[in-house]
Amino acid sequence: MTQSLFIKTLLERGYIHQCTDMDGLDQKMNNEVVPAYIGFDATADSLHVGSLLPIMMLRHLQKCGHKPIVLMGGATTRVGDPSGKDESRKMLNDDDIEKNITGIKKVFEQFLKFGNGKTDAIIINNNDWLKDINYIEFLRDYGKNFSVNRMLTFESVKLRLDRQQPLTFLEFNYMLLQAYDFMELNRKMNVSLQMGGSDQWGNIVNGVELSRRVNNSQVYGLTVPLLTTASGAKMGKTADGAVWLNQDRLADFDYWQFWRNTEDADVIKFLKLFTELPMEEIAKLEKLQGAEINSAKETLANEATKLCRGEKASLSAQKTANDTFSGNALGADLPTLSKTQSELNKGIGLLSILTEFGFTSSNGDARRQIQGGAVKVNDTKIQDTNYIINKDNIINDTIKISVGKKKIGVIKI
Repeated sequence: MTQSLFIKTLLERGYIHQCTDMDGLDQKMNNEVVPAYIGFDATADSLHVGSLLPIMMLRHLQKCGHKPIVLMGGATTRVGDPSGKDESRKMLNDDDIEKNITGIKKVFEQFLKFGNGKTDAIIINNNDWLKDINYIEFLRDYGKNFSVNRMLTFESVKLRLDRQQPLTFLEFNYMLLQAYDFMELNRKMNVSLQMGGSDQWGNIVNGVELSRRVNNSQVYGLTVPLLTTASGAKMGKTADGAVWLNQDRLADFDYWQFWRNTEDADVIKFLKLFTELPMEEIAKLEKLQGAEINSAKETLANEATKLCRGEKASLSAQKTANDTFSGNALGADLPTLSKTQSELNKGIGLLSILTEFGFTSSNGDARRQIQGGAVKVNDTKIQDTNYIINKDNIINDTIKISVGKKKIGVIKI
């Protein structure tokens, strides 16, 4: 029987995969405010949907009366985490990393309340204590606490070696640095919980043990399951690439549409994980059958978009979808291209329009989509790869371009 609201919430919504000491953590969280952290490396200027599970954990942590700490990997980004990767990470310079951290911070401002209060979230950077570390002293003081034999059994390393993919010594050191982060946060800020994805289990366990040995502290580790869709695809990846959380990387409508296109078998699971709908409401939606499931998908899209982009963006994206797919109008949030009347008088190749919208990756891809019957201009199927968009296509100063049912854009004159 769980005691703390946080553990109860995570269990009933399906967040927990592994915990180093569930009973001990549950008791601690029931008795005091617990500072807990998750680390995020700055490999891009936005996180994607694959990072949303740990972000939601931090949100639930704060709502349950505890203190979330977002640890930016300003230093560890330079090393590269081998977890779940088949190849080494591309090296970034200091300016790239700083720019990426600035972009990533925007995501957390949507999900967490920041400030100086007891349960207010904070963002810190592990570059603050790792940048000037003395390698010889580090090896002497902490190297003796790590067993190479054991490190080779951790999933992040074992998977790479089993696939006979190269693992550099640089990457092998990543788990030492992550363990050091936990120890340092425990020592400086009394952080007693690290959370992360299931692929981080070995790294987290190392940090728990290092803190115990060096700080003589009882700390805990908690992981979320590795999330895949019902069809086996990795969460956050689509045929078109990553589903970015930042608005400047992915339009609100496209973010909303990603959730609306969830597979039937995943809807209830995603409602539990990626929204804050009460469990009683989710239980009602779980009873829907057949075409009624679409209303649950729309609820998922509305609630998930509201959390990440705000209520206004969610309502606007929903209206755009309703307007567009009902055939009554073209939603205001659809991707747009601006073209002059002069350009339309001359004519523009459909291939270049599709690529400019980002609906296809190249002219070759555009040809294949056209030949496959997926491309429409003003809802008329086009199968001529040499088709020219011109003034005759203009309806009320716009031209509608679509690829399949999910990619819709508007050329505005």
